[in-house]
Amino acid sequence: MIESGRPRLRRSHGYGRLVRLSPVILTVVIAGLAYATPPEMAFSRLLPAAPALAAAMWPVLPTVLLGTVCLLLMIGLSLVFPDLGAWWTCGGIVAVTVAAAYGSHVRLQRERTLFQVRLVADAAQQVVLRPLPHRFRNVEIESLYLAAAAEARIGGDFYEVVDTPYGVRLLIGDVRGKGLPAVGAAAAIVNAFREAAHSEASMADVARRLDASCARHNAAHPPEAPMERFATALLAEIPHRGSRITIVNCGHPPPLIHGPRTVRVLAPSAPSPLLSLAELLGDQYRADAFHLAPGELLLLYTDGIAETRARDGAFFPLTEWMRRQPPTPPRDLLTALHHDLLRHSRGSLDDDIAALAVRLHTP
Repeated sequence: MIESGRPRLRRSHGYGRLVRLSPVILTVVIAGLAYATPPEMAFSRLLPAAPALAAAMWPVLPTVLLGTVCLLLMIGLSLVFPDLGAWWTCGGIVAVTVAAAYGSHVRLQRERTLFQVRLVADAAQQVVLRPLPHRFRNVEIESLYLAAAAEARIGGDFYEVVDTPYGVRLLIGDVRGKGLPAVGAAAAIVNAFREAAHSEASMADVARRLDASCARHNAAHPPEAPMERFATALLAEIPHRGSRITIVNCGHPPPLIHGPRTVRVLAPSAPSPLLSLAELLGDQYRADAFHLAPGELLLLYTDGIAETRARDGAFFPLTEWMRRQPPTPPRDLLTALHHDLLRHSRGSLDDDIAALAVRLHTP
């Protein structure tokens, strides 16, 4: 589930049609006022505004046709009111119509370019944030991604889930930085995880493979400043049988478990180095085991959720929010989280957000 971080305004079909017809309505209103009022008021001089408005929403040909209609209306008004000084207004209508037609052409060209860019962004999304199955054996999973910018499709946050011989393995993380460099680093980490999760028996070894892949990517595509591009990540393994999950936390916000009575924070027993920093900090990745009972809900998330601010600067109280939630399926939990994040931030997110909600079922 990938959404924009700003709430969508739901407009009715009738309202949208009214907006598209507004240049025609404006033309009729100006012509009516020009005919019904004394010539001294000169409402007819506003007729060039109609094709100018049409350029913002209409193609070139309808814009030119509307300008032609305005020109004919002005000529007709000049026959009714000979002293109207129509030739200056007619010249203005012609000039504005030509400019509006060119503006409409440029707008359409930019819209086509934007459409192509979004197609490329959607292709990148399929690589880094491909749609996840809702069920891996006895594990139910739902995902959430919110882009901070309304135009964005993807950013530096990433996640992945794979079913391996060792169990269902999950990855969630956040690359420092924005734009295409962050997307490239995220893709390198996710692709490495898809391979290493099947071949490495230890989750710590999977983390080492991810660190090596991130370091190689940074060497091939150097960041603009030293130490600029690294990633926090959290890796989890849910066995096909049993209820002991294994987690390696590489500087990432700790996940939460929503149980029947309380919410547990799965903090690591010792810090593990961030991805791409093992060469400086050492590659001592530590795996911790936690209990996840069937029916309990595990939430993995990026720091954009906990750092979502209200207008008064208050952070989103994720742990307290989780405690207030009733027992609910993963999809319903993420839907409520999506809604409350947008309400808390008044629809203005400062960072991308990713989350995975996981519920274990009895085999």
